[in-house]
Amino acid sequence: MVAEPPVRQNLAPHERFGRHRHERAYVALVLRGGYEEAGEAGRRRLAAGDVAIHEMFDGHLNAVAPSGAVVLNLELGGLIGGFGRIADPDAVARLAERDAFAAGTLLRANLVPMAAEALDWPDLLARDLAADPDLALRDWARDRGLAAETLSRGFGRAFGISPKRFRYEGRARAALRGVVGGAAPLADLALEAGFADQAHMSRAVSDLTGHAPGAWRRGSSGCKTAA
Repeated sequence: MVAEPPVRQNLAPHERFGRHRHERAYVALVLRGGYEEAGEAGRRRLAAGDVAIHEMFDGHLNAVAPSGAVVLNLELGGLIGGFGRIADPDAVARLAERDAFAAGTLLRANLVPMAAEALDWPDLLARDLAADPDLALRDWARDRGLAAETLSRGFGRAFGISPKRFRYEGRARAALRGVVGGAAPLADLALEAGFADQAHMSRAVSDLTGHAPGAWRRGSSGCKTAA
């Protein structure tokens, strides 16, 4: 599939973007300034040369730094969501003006993964939910001296979503990844993603994407896979 033309964004100082999702997988390369992102991979303050990697239907919110930011968005699939860094962001930007596909290839070849930052306890909860979708939220809160209401409210402020919804969407994306990128039976994917059965998985994927797993696998109903 031919990559879509890159989109260069100029973000105003202190601009904020509430939690949102993009259907197609893409990477955001910071060329100037910076911003903080809070998404499925956790939170991180990004500066020039840093990369935010978004899988299909990855949800996140952004808070732009006082300096503002210039960001190059490249449609690029096949990468695990998270963060990374490249040494020469301007080389990617210059190449993207002529050939978006080549720019994506260059970025992929020079990308050094980076972990999310532990800015506060919501980051630790996001990390633990990603590692263990069956995590008992009440036990997690009690072990850290947090009330259940504080847990939900504080996590929502940081990530724009409740811990339960964060876990629910994470499971749905894990299932979608297997549906689009593999051939395993849907019932097996449901169990691997932590759903009680295939019907529960189908509802979650439909809720997240607007289409059932079977439609994604068939490539019908207008569903589009990442490049």
